[in-house]
Amino acid sequence: MYQTDYDILVKIFLAVLLSGIIGFEREIRNKGAGLRTHILVGVGSALIVLTSYHVFVIFKDITVVDPTRMISGIVTGIGFLCAGTIIRAGTHVSGLTTAATLWIVSGIGTAVGAGDYTAAILVTFVVFVVLIGIRSLERKLATHFKEKV
Repeated sequence: MYQTDYDILVKIFLAVLLSGIIGFEREIRNKGAGLRTHILVGVGSALIVLTSYHVFVIFKDITVVDPTRMISGIVTGIGFLCAGTIIRAGTHVSGLTTAATLWIVSGIGTAVGAGDYTAAILVTFVVFVVLIGIRSLERKLATHFKEKV
């Protein structure tokens, strides 16, 4: 199936929007990887999927092409990027949540590029709720259990 310019535009816009929602939360928390970084990761992942699909369509009748090979490169590259966001100082580790959000934004961009809009939107909603809602629950639990110790 051929993708029109309109299809591609919708996918890129949706990748920007969904990645931006998660990046916005990181931005308001003053994290190093904020709005721009999350959007770039999401859009980059969507682009790689779109390019993989495009290459597949061009060469499918000429040679064996596996479009998932480019997608596996996303996982490797993002893993490297995420590792750079994690900082360990003694027993304190920071950057894990930001690394996780970059990883999931990559997955969201991949889903959007593949046309799985429902999963991408649902996961964006779940991640945003976890980032906002679970934070206050964590604080309450930490306060509650610290008082008992």
